[in-house]
Formats: sequence, structure tokens, C-alpha cells
Amino acid sequence: MNIKKSLLIIMVFIGVILACTPDEIEFTVPPPRDRTEQQIADNDSLLNYLETHYYNKSAFADTSLDYSVDDIVIMELPKDSEGNYLELPDPDDNELLINDVVTLTTSFQDTTYDYYVLDLNPDAIGPEPNFTDDVSIIYSGQLPNGTVFDSTPNAITLDLIQVIPGWRDVLQDFNTAEDGPTVNPDGTIGYSNYGFGVMFLPSGLAYFNAPPGGAGIAPYTNLIFKFELYDAAPNDHDNDGVLSHFEDLNGNNNITDDDTDEDDIPNFFDPDDDGDGVLTINEDLNNDGDPTNDDSDMDGIPNYLDEDSTESNETE
Repeated sequence: MNIKKSLLIIMVFIGVILACTPDEIEFTVPPPRDRTEQQIADNDSLLNYLETHYYNKSAFADTSLDYSVDDIVIMELPKDSEGNYLELPDPDDNELLINDVVTLTTSFQDTTYDYYVLDLNPDAIGPEPNFTDDVSIIYSGQLPNGTVFDSTPNAITLDLIQVIPGWRDVLQDFNTAEDGPTVNPDGTIGYSNYGFGVMFLPSGLAYFNAPPGGAGIAPYTNLIFKFELYDAAPNDHDNDGVLSHFEDLNGNNNITDDDTDEDDIPNFFDPDDDGDGVLTINEDLNNDGDPTNDDSDMDGIPNYLDEDSTESNETE
């Protein structure tokens, strides 16, 4: 692939420049459309895709084995000479996607989205990631026409706050590996019994009207990702002693809109969440590594979020 960096990453506060070559397709970024109207069109397209494409289901019959994204083969139904779809070939081996995917719903940018997930290893038992974790993953991204626009042959680590929104919704519902990491004889890292599947995302949970330059992705394109989810590790993005997923105070899976002291710095990037002049890390009075359980004035608000806590008991 010509893209040297993951096309998934969308930085919250800084841009990412993606390498591209002159022969890659460029698209002009159009003005954003109404998200609700676009979601209706995207969902119709996704349902049509799922109803007219199938996968090699029997290839994953042995649940004791660990499979890879390369083992997943998605094909379009055959057509007759007039372009009409024919019946599913080899139904003992294949299955229509629409029969095996799970329909899920989320809210993003004040819009309700349906998206679809094919879970090929429901027996994975490792812990599920938080939506702000680093995840270790292998993936392959493709367009509905089958063109692969990005892939990684080896596991990479991605911060889930820096990926397209659909990834956060999907991956926090999948389990990580039961065992690993182990070092294979060839020096690669191995895992077993990991989260494994395919996600089918509308453009509103992907790049919407502004896909990354040089990727060959047109605006308003639905995307498909095969993936192997290996591991997850919680983040503390501002090193204040409070894990980032705990800084989602309103519980909406969006840590950018939680700003206790209203200083335009969200709590997960703010080392002094309540703006009282005492760093959050120093409001851990009992020194247990957790500032969330210290409440000097016993008002039910932990000191690190309480500007009016008894500061005489705090260490600056």
C-alpha cells in the first residue's frame, strides 16, 4: 500500500499528513450534507450490499482455530445475463451477510446511525476495550466494490480516541485475546482466541464528506473493515491519575465535551480539571493512585472536580 500511516487516524487537536503518490485518486471535499438524510441513503446502500454479498462461513467452523483477516472472503452474488442476482452458490459453505450480521445503533453528531457487525469469534473471552484505550489490532479496510484501501500485515497499536467513530462503537463490544502476547519462532508476536470479525460502517461513522487525501475514498463512502483485535490498554491522556474513560462524566462516550472548569480544555487533556489551582494528581489525598475517591468536604463531589473542596487538606 502507498499509504504509510493508518488511514483510520483522525487527530483531535492536530492534523495528520498522509503520504500519497501522484497516481492516487484525489477528491475535492464537498460541503457537508445533512447527516440524517445521508444516513438514510447510506443505510439503504449498506442493506443492499449485505443482501447481495455472501461470505465463506464454513471456513470458520472449527472454533478451536485462530483465523486471520485474509481467511475472510466476501463475494457478490452471481448475476444472469440481464444483471439479475442469482441464488447463493454452495449454501452449505456460504451464507448471505444479511443473515449473519448484527444490527447495532449509536448516536453521533446528533444523528442516529445503524451499523452492522459480523462476529466470527463470539467465544473470545478477553476484556473488552474502553472507548479511550490503546488497542493492538490487525485490520484490512475495503470499499464496497472490494478495493482494499488500507491494511496492516502485523499488529499495530491505535488510540481509540484518534480513530473514526465507528471503530470506537464496534471495538468496545468485542473481546480481546484470551492468551498472549507470545513470541513465535519467527520473531512475530502471537495471540489466541481473540476478537475477530467484520464491521460495515455508514459514511457518517467513517470519513463522511472529508476522507483522507490520497486514499482513493470518495466522500460519503460506506466502509468495510475486517479485523483481529488482540489487546487493549487504558489511557490517561493528561497523566493526572484519572483514566481517560472515567473522564467521560456525562457518559456519552465522548470525552471532548466534558470540561468541568469550562476553560475550553476537556478534562481528559486538563491536568487541573476543576481549575482550583491544585493539579488533579495532587488531589489524591490518600495516595492510593486514584483521585476519584477523595472528597474532603464530603459533598459527594471528589476534590479533583470540586473547586470548593477544603483546600487546606490538599497538597499543592
